Amino acid sequence: MNIHVEGLVAIVIFYLLILIVGIWAAWKNKNSGVVEGVDRSETIMVGGRDIGLFVGGFTMTGFYGTAENVYLPGYGLAWAQAPFGYALSLVLGGLFFAKPMRSRGYVTMLDPFQQLYGKRMGGLLFIPALMGEMFWSAAILSALGATLSVIIDIDINMSVIISALIAIFYTLVGGLYSVAYTDVVQLFCIFLGLWVSVPFALSNPAVSDIGVTAVKQLHANQTAWLGKIESLDKWMWADNFCLLMLGGIPWQVYFQRVLSASSATYAQVLSFLAAFGCIIMAIPSILIGAIGASTDWNQTSYGPIPPMQRDQSDMILPIVLQHLCPAYISFFGLGAVSAAVMSSADSSILSASSMFARNIYQLAFRQSASDREIVWVMRITIFVFGALATAMALLTGTVYGLWYLSSDLVYVIIFPQLICVLFIRATNTYGSVAGYIFGLILRVGGGEPYLKLPPFIYYPGWTIEEKVHHVTKEVEYLVLQRFPFKTASMLASFLSNVAFSYLFKYLFESGTLSAKYDFLDAVVAKHSAEIMDKTTLVNKNIIGLNEMAPVKPRLSVTLAATFTRKETLTEEEDSSPESPSHENE
Repeated sequence: MNIHVEGLVAIVIFYLLILIVGIWAAWKNKNSGVVEGVDRSETIMVGGRDIGLFVGGFTMTGFYGTAENVYLPGYGLAWAQAPFGYALSLVLGGLFFAKPMRSRGYVTMLDPFQQLYGKRMGGLLFIPALMGEMFWSAAILSALGATLSVIIDIDINMSVIISALIAIFYTLVGGLYSVAYTDVVQLFCIFLGLWVSVPFALSNPAVSDIGVTAVKQLHANQTAWLGKIESLDKWMWADNFCLLMLGGIPWQVYFQRVLSASSATYAQVLSFLAAFGCIIMAIPSILIGAIGASTDWNQTSYGPIPPMQRDQSDMILPIVLQHLCPAYISFFGLGAVSAAVMSSADSSILSASSMFARNIYQLAFRQSASDREIVWVMRITIFVFGALATAMALLTGTVYGLWYLSSDLVYVIIFPQLICVLFIRATNTYGSVAGYIFGLILRVGGGEPYLKLPPFIYYPGWTIEEKVHHVTKEVEYLVLQRFPFKTASMLASFLSNVAFSYLFKYLFESGTLSAKYDFLDAVVAKHSAEIMDKTTLVNKNIIGLNEMAPVKPRLSVTLAATFTRKETLTEEEDSSPESPSHENE
């Protein structure tokens, strides 16, 4: 194995830069929040709520997978939905979700769920949220390792472990501040690195005019890169786009930035800025995918067999950088790509540890935990979750399948519950449980080809698709669900939450069912062992008077303080999505 020294040097330089910036950010903000009296644990989670527009906007921006979809024959730009779907999700998040979440002073995305549905339901919702963050971290670490091993011939395991260790270290040291500031550097590097590489790749003699190849096939096994949507696939296309657009909202990694903004208005504006940034960041990736689709690989050092036939379509971006650009340009771009991938891993690890430390450890088990204790729980879980993501990246061959399934569950289960918990106050734990179960069954019932998980629900329009692995020549037969079953599952989850909530609310409040059968303490709540003080919530117009319940004094102060930040009380009056006319629902 011949290690490419120049490439290794480029990677080392970029990694050292990221590490230095992360440590600097931690040192610069080490006393942030102390003067204002904010807990150190909250500062780690939401950065003292003083993340500005520039830093906040950059940390939400992403570009992953765009080049691969543009390059893939039969897909093309028409199926490169990620940047546009995610940009729209940021716009919708800014319009409808950022202001109520930030103005109420929540610390994590799960806070409103535990506030309305209780700690047990919050724990259930933590599972798909955790799975999404963990499998995403593992998937991108795995992709990074594969990329580095192919391009500069270093051991895949070593590259994954080193990348993960650096990300874990600066996240441990500085929390959200380190993650946010390193994200700015990483995204600037990737943007500059890709834009510098594009002109060199375009001018390579092996690359045809991308304006011609956009609509015309010039090379064997490669279709026009603009792509098209067949009439049979239009519902599947719409289903995937809705998943990206709506399923991109209920992620702690997004709300971590929203809740760290210095005000509710800033939270909205940085969402819009990040949406614009997503589109801008996607442009060089789209061009590189188009370049890959326009290349006669027989004229390059890559060889006569194109990446698609080697099952390396997912690495088209680094392959273009290596084989169509001068060495010094390709290694600069590669270092930037590596740094950018790391920026997603650190964000997801911090998000997972924040939700566990606050919503599971503190609110569910140790309400009397000190701030120092929560900080140490966060540090331990950052290390543990980082190690787990690294282990999955190294050991699990189906990490991408796990990521696809878990991201679907976030869309199907958490998104409808987020709508209910923020905008439909009458929903309760019974409806939440019903929505969770319906969504889970309908989504898992549709199967997951990446995990070789067969469906037990065959939706209308299903077909058998033949998939050939070009390297092994192995043939797989997969069930393809053309029906938009993911969005249908999400809607079923939402409707069942609302229907069962109102049903049980009517049954208990009308006396049809005795209060003693309210075993989830969700409606009458007279026998609850975990009742919170709802007086503050009524004053803030979050719940109606008829939803008040007797209060246990020992817990009331703790939980009221946990869910209410003093500095946000003045903002809530004008920003709450509910109107006073609904108080007697």
